[in-house]
Amino acid sequence: MTRRPAAPMPDSIRHLLRAAQHPARAVDCPHCGALDRRPCTTVSGRHLLPQPHPGRISAWARATACCPQCQVEPGTPCHDEGRARTTVHARRYQEAEATAA
Repeated sequence: MTRRPAAPMPDSIRHLLRAAQHPARAVDCPHCGALDRRPCTTVSGRHLLPQPHPGRISAWARATACCPQCQVEPGTPCHDEGRARTTVHARRYQEAEATAA
């Protein structure tokens, strides 16, 4: 059996695949360790997940948007009355999604 080179993917399909990706793929995943622009995986690393882990979405929102609730700049964790949060406020998610659109 002879091997033939793979046909290049048409730009129309490539554009659709990129548009379907969640913008949180722009950052590394703190949960599974997936690198930027790569999909999240299960703990075993064998299966690709269709959506990013919640921690990755939180890291993306922290890196890209200001928080309207606690008034912190991108890159700074959200806080509640001076106590740092492990996640970001819901309004920061909304702000990040608005800037990505």
